[in-house]
Amino acid sequence: MSESGQHHDCDVLVIGFGCAGAAAAYEAAVAGARVIIAERASGPGGSAAQSGGEIYLGGGTGIQRACGFDGDDADNMFAYLKAALGPHADEEKLRLYCDGSVEHFEWFRARGVPFEPSLYESPAWMAPTTDGLMWLGENAWPYNTLARAVPRGHRPSAPLFAGGVLMEKLAAAVAGAGAVIHTDTRATDLVTDGAGGRVTGATARKFGETVTYTARRGVIITTGGFVDNEEMLAEHATALVGHGKVSDGLDDGSGILMAQKAGAATRRMSSVQVALTALPAALVRGMLVNARGERFINEDVYPGTFSEAAVLHQPAPYWAIIDEKGYEDIPESDVWGVRPKYAAETLAELETELGMPPGALETTVATYNRHAAEGADPYFHKDPKWLRPLTGPFAALDPRDGFFGMAMETGVNGFTLGGLRTTADGSVLGLAGEPVPGLYAAGRAASGLHGEGYVSGTSIGDGTFFGRRAGKAAAANPAANPAGTRPGDPA
Repeated sequence: MSESGQHHDCDVLVIGFGCAGAAAAYEAAVAGARVIIAERASGPGGSAAQSGGEIYLGGGTGIQRACGFDGDDADNMFAYLKAALGPHADEEKLRLYCDGSVEHFEWFRARGVPFEPSLYESPAWMAPTTDGLMWLGENAWPYNTLARAVPRGHRPSAPLFAGGVLMEKLAAAVAGAGAVIHTDTRATDLVTDGAGGRVTGATARKFGETVTYTARRGVIITTGGFVDNEEMLAEHATALVGHGKVSDGLDDGSGILMAQKAGAATRRMSSVQVALTALPAALVRGMLVNARGERFINEDVYPGTFSEAAVLHQPAPYWAIIDEKGYEDIPESDVWGVRPKYAAETLAELETELGMPPGALETTVATYNRHAAEGADPYFHKDPKWLRPLTGPFAALDPRDGFFGMAMETGVNGFTLGGLRTTADGSVLGLAGEPVPGLYAAGRAASGLHGEGYVSGTSIGDGTFFGRRAGKAAAANPAANPAGTRPGDPA
């Protein structure tokens, strides 16, 4: 197969070369299918390459055991994720994911993804170290009452944004498996056989020219979500309108829209993940309050959980309130360039500067201090190890100041979780609930494990796990169009 012509034949066409596309292409190729990946960017990576690279894995992986956590199993992992990703998480997919988690971890290791056998213990959005394991809310209330607390945030060996390491290894594995990669190629439409509605290929644009593809066994859409499409956000996910975007800039919903034109159904299009740029290391040593100076959650939860609680349910702006001792106790590696925006000797002065109702913050801190002195947090159940009375001087950290000196307009970033409705093997379902023949999807273009909740690592974990299943299913799909008729040719 040559990329120089305007038409290409293959068994499986993968549209999109992020983590889900890489997993799908690899499995289809090693199953013996001739695979082409059409990627609109100039190289692989997608949003996964720009992420922290966390992969949510558990059930007793080698890294968990190496770090001294021998008590995890698939049922325990399922109990946590069902609560953390709910309500209305997809339990069929979740069960498969948890049962296959150890094998999936070994699949990453076999592809050359490096994991160091060490734990990063501090609460954080991303680990600033090369540690291979981190906590992602498993040890916070109420989740530690629903399942044994075991860390499951598996990280490639790189500080902070480790997604680049992950995608480098997966892309190399895809190339080694024999898949052909067409970059700078933007898919525009799916092609169907016209009679049974089977998807038989796609059309695309490459440097102003039309390219067509025949895919005899299946087309797999792995083009990402739709956070970069303002029209789709306004239609489906209004919680993200006006906020920043967590993406590579190409999550425009194009794959979802292509599939809908072929009769595909969608699921949970309003579900989103929001990230408030509040510093976890400061919140556990102080508190998170809303515009009225009120606490509303235990601050040691997974950062996405306090973000959702704030942005979706509380009046803005939001403030991290901390005292001088608490701020000075934050390890330098966990400060992320965050400095107090307001400081005052008394809470009365601070709440005036923040525009809060008189006495509101004073009352909140007084209640917190009274309980902290007793080693308890009866209202929100923050872990006692973080509790101590706050004493002046006090400071307020503004999430709108961002991290590392990069200010943000609202202090909120996010991405979409809803997408094409799929089976556990990646088959895209139509409006009547029947599979669209020849069409598969995985990653953020599909509706995966998630209900209304999210945990870091479940996007990459979901995308690669179900991308693998989609690749295998497409490769095993009975071939259509065996004579090689090209899209648009007469029958």
